[in-house]
Amino acid sequence: MHLTDQAGTSFRVAVNVKSQETPSDLLQLVVDDFRHPVTQGLPRTAAGWTVLPSRSGGAALDYIRGNLFDPAAVRPLPPDLPGVDNDLADRLDHYVQRAIADPDAIVYAFGERWGPEPATPDKVFGFRPGNGVHDIHMNQGNSGRFRGDDGVWQDGGLLLYFPAEPRWVAIFLAFQSQSWHTDDATGHTLDGAPVRPGAGEEPVRVLAALVNPAGPAPEPESVLVINASPDPVDLTGWRLADQQKNTFPLPPGPLAPGTTLTIAVAAPFALGNGGGVITVLDAAGLKVHGVSYTTAQGRREGWTVTF
Repeated sequence: MHLTDQAGTSFRVAVNVKSQETPSDLLQLVVDDFRHPVTQGLPRTAAGWTVLPSRSGGAALDYIRGNLFDPAAVRPLPPDLPGVDNDLADRLDHYVQRAIADPDAIVYAFGERWGPEPATPDKVFGFRPGNGVHDIHMNQGNSGRFRGDDGVWQDGGLLLYFPAEPRWVAIFLAFQSQSWHTDDATGHTLDGAPVRPGAGEEPVRVLAALVNPAGPAPEPESVLVINASPDPVDLTGWRLADQQKNTFPLPPGPLAPGTTLTIAVAAPFALGNGGGVITVLDAAGLKVHGVSYTTAQGRREGWTVTF
């Protein structure tokens, strides 16, 4: 992709559509109406390259800790096949063309920058100086020779903003060889952790949260979870985690199949009214499920946010 900022500086955004490892098809997810607090920290102008601190609460992406989407929703897609609308290149092109057709659209490319290279023209588009962004994909849980690229709060991706609607579109990409359970300090794969959660296999899920109860502080915030599995789940040692990684224990003992549980949470765990995340961790500290809510949702006093 050839992007230009408001100062006229050109960038080539190199988006992977195929892995060098087997299986080669990338995991992808397009969210056509993306609503997440991470968008609140992004400028609404084409300001050029911006360095983002690798930490929570800002505009940096972390596929796991940021609860940007349900990992079970991603699907592999071939890079290029004969026909129309049946491969990753077609899917990317659909949204790129949509942005090109909208003079007010802004594209946010999250990744690693290279350049500027004053003596080297861009090898694809020919502009000078060579300049661009790559690693537009998940950047943790890598295997083999790519393990050195691991880190937290540094994942890549594409966000497209269409102000006239207004609407955000998010494009997330990952390699099938990457793990979705990683160390909070290094981003390396946790030993013994599964590579990726299976679709619909999260036994305990967050259904709703009373983020901003009516009345003065301290407010009686609560989180509603369900055991969606056909078997009892022993919640002993399980916890909820907020955006700042503060945790609150779930009641120990079994949660029967198909039943819900309302947890009245308390400090230091907190559901901020300015948007946040809620994560379910099992007894081993592995993420089971996670959701997010925006400032608009968090400011509705007395309303329960549903997920």
